[in-house]
Amino acid sequence: MSGTNGFEPGVPNDRSSSLGWEPKIIAFVCNWCTYLGADLAGTSRLEYPSNIRILRLPCTGRIDFNLLVKAFEMKADAILVSGCHPGDCHYNAGNYHARRRWTLFRDLLDLLGFDMRRIHFSWISAAEGKKFAQIVNEITDKTRELGPYNVYQGKKVPYPTFPESMMPLGDFSTEPELRATARRLLSEGKVQVVIGWGARGPVFVTKPEDADKLVWNKDCLTNLAAYLKRKEITVLGKAAIVVKGCDERSLQVLQQESQIERENLYVIGMACEGLGVPKCAGCQVRQPRFADEVIGEAKPAEEIDHYAALDVLMAMQPEERMGFWAEQFDRCVRCYACRQVCPNCYCEQCIVDKNRPQEIPQSPTREGNFAWQIARAFHQVGRCVGCGECTRACPAGIDLWALNLVLERSAEKDFGYKAGMDGAAEPLIGSFSLKDQAEFIR
Repeated sequence: MSGTNGFEPGVPNDRSSSLGWEPKIIAFVCNWCTYLGADLAGTSRLEYPSNIRILRLPCTGRIDFNLLVKAFEMKADAILVSGCHPGDCHYNAGNYHARRRWTLFRDLLDLLGFDMRRIHFSWISAAEGKKFAQIVNEITDKTRELGPYNVYQGKKVPYPTFPESMMPLGDFSTEPELRATARRLLSEGKVQVVIGWGARGPVFVTKPEDADKLVWNKDCLTNLAAYLKRKEITVLGKAAIVVKGCDERSLQVLQQESQIERENLYVIGMACEGLGVPKCAGCQVRQPRFADEVIGEAKPAEEIDHYAALDVLMAMQPEERMGFWAEQFDRCVRCYACRQVCPNCYCEQCIVDKNRPQEIPQSPTREGNFAWQIARAFHQVGRCVGCGECTRACPAGIDLWALNLVLERSAEKDFGYKAGMDGAAEPLIGSFSLKDQAEFIR
């Protein structure tokens, strides 16, 4: 290995050079079913390789995706995740929740270039000792054929050419009406602050005479919903917030997750036909739908393939995708601008700031950057509305949009879910359906 920034594929790790290399397989198993199935395999004198290291957890619903990433960082060659069959969970629904999360997480890992042949999922009951032994044998044999795994090694590739779409630029003649609306709301005492866009960024207007500071133009990119949870804003009193149709989806998500009280918020919607940036191509929410009042009327957008850019990445070989993302993430300096600008990152303490225990390395190494970006993207699944603020704010120019987009596609394709589009819908994560399917689970 030439260094932490090397891209050489197939470089053996330190274990492959020793005599008689054997794969290391980590198994995250449910305490009540698969672990007992493993015990039954032992008491039944069934033979299976000793390559597997079993980590027992209370339920498959507690098997965090960070554990899988950490196992590969620690030189695991393959991973098995296993628990009770659907309907047999000791905690009633833990495996149903896990099934939905695994479905989404696999698509994210696949986009990143992880070798999906090394990640295995199964349902194994306490009575299926034979099935446990069979699966361990199969995984071990397959992993021996694949050889040692260096997870963040990849093949360096030229920057791909993504499909271009027309980026529409709308009409902004409704700016005077926006200012008049803000002036009226403040004068009548309906709100104490109007959160809107100004000439140099977001502005917080508290006096009617300052309403002329508000602007409506092609530079109104910021998703202002990010400011609703700021303590310095909430102390100002009841707020009115100016939103585009796409930003309004963030309000729906925040309300859905009980982060804002809709009755304490006045929403001014701006009809928008585009700001001339990539995210505006084919936008289907030009007209705000849930605002207290809407200024202007936008024409419907043309239908386009919203996910066409993902096809370019998925056409690459896994080692090429890994090389692409390794080069992207090596530029990350861990400034956390992506986190700070996101309207749906509202945790009091981010997982990356915790050090007891430390789940994600805080230094900007390749391993730490992969772990952080995976955690950031997956925590936004079912929340991300595609506002693109994380990508726009990144000083290193990392293509964060693709991570969010693949999870958005997975949510829509597998579960018919689109964040912020239906206020009555149950959250994607934290709910499940008996109709959820996962053919990859054996």
